[in-house]
Amino acid sequence: MAQSSDFFSSRTAITLVVANMIGTGVFTSLGFQLLDIRSAPIILALWFIGGIVALCGALCYAELGAALPRSGGEYNFLSRIYHPSAGFVSGWVSVTVGFSAPTAAAAITAATYFKSVFPGAPVMPIGLCMVAIIGFLHFGNRSKSANFQQLFTSIKILLILVFIGAAWWQVDQLQAVQWVPSVQDFSLVGTGAFAVALIYVNYAYTGWNAATYLSGEVKNPAQALPRILIIGTALVTVLYLLLHAMFLSVAPMSAMAGKADIGFVVAGFAFGETGAKIVGVMLSILLISTVSAMLLAGPRALQVMGQDFRLFAWLARETKSGVPANAVGLQVAITLLLIATSSFESIIIFSGTILALNSLLTVLGLLVLRVREPELARPFRIPWYPLPLLVYAVIVSWTLVYLVIERPVEVLWAVGLILLGLAFYFLSTKLAPPAEP
Repeated sequence: MAQSSDFFSSRTAITLVVANMIGTGVFTSLGFQLLDIRSAPIILALWFIGGIVALCGALCYAELGAALPRSGGEYNFLSRIYHPSAGFVSGWVSVTVGFSAPTAAAAITAATYFKSVFPGAPVMPIGLCMVAIIGFLHFGNRSKSANFQQLFTSIKILLILVFIGAAWWQVDQLQAVQWVPSVQDFSLVGTGAFAVALIYVNYAYTGWNAATYLSGEVKNPAQALPRILIIGTALVTVLYLLLHAMFLSVAPMSAMAGKADIGFVVAGFAFGETGAKIVGVMLSILLISTVSAMLLAGPRALQVMGQDFRLFAWLARETKSGVPANAVGLQVAITLLLIATSSFESIIIFSGTILALNSLLTVLGLLVLRVREPELARPFRIPWYPLPLLVYAVIVSWTLVYLVIERPVEVLWAVGLILLGLAFYFLSTKLAPPAEP
């Protein structure tokens, strides 16, 4: 009989969702959005829509996770619903982009904020050391990983709330922001600029599906997963709206436009130079939780791939405490490589495109499963079906269409990565046939 220590608690899983979602995107995206959109109500509308989309996606994943309770996230869902090749490509995407790229971006951003306080600090070595140390911690048992994740996610939420409250309290004069939308503001909705801005928002919300990557390691996943996904996503949505209301109230839009270090810029207006440096250190600490969460969730997709494909069986090997050490090591290695060769700006659109395609196919898979297997046990059914599915599918599809128009190069790179994943799938099945289920 499994002991309680063999499972992650619901609390740990919720912190995993929150930590995966609150990363670099929320502290960088506003600067890019303000380049084309200078309307406070539209900016907040973007983040509200992003929260609704994420919540709709979370509801769909909650039903899938409860009905198909196996670790691996999209890999598990797509393999089961469509074909093993779809799952393989999803797992391939998860390790090459889905987790490794945002992890690298989070580490780079954390190091950049640290450098804002200590100008002589080298960004790349700090980012490399952060990933290596946290990765080493996740080679231990689940209990230590869970405690580390809960601690730093709790610190993250506390620091964000303190930052919001202190900035509003400390700033000498709030910006004269027009919060009621005008006719001109409404004209921005549906434009290419709005769609591209929503891509940045969706990137910032990425991670709401994190708990599904370790469904098999959560106690009573059928009952727990819906609560975990919904609570985690709703909490982050509220925090994002509060953060951006504060950003727009404290600092002028002109000062934030085009800037990646939004938190540092806003802190400068609220607290002065010294206060901004303190916030820089705070945000570096905050991003430790993000790096940790991605290094905890990502290897589980690799582990499940190793269980299903003999060529990658070494990824499924576990330590005595049940940790997929080889998968963790591979994730860490890829992340270190990306830190050494990439920048945050080069990651957002590319990874956002891949992740949007991956999650869209998964959400549509819920419809396929409902039609094909109506008698399948579903401990959780999404309310108001199929409305949440349609909301998610329509909005994500709309942003992807505009992305093809506005950013064709990044889309082509994304397509190329998918095709490369398919090539590896057929190679693996030819060299070593998949393991029997």
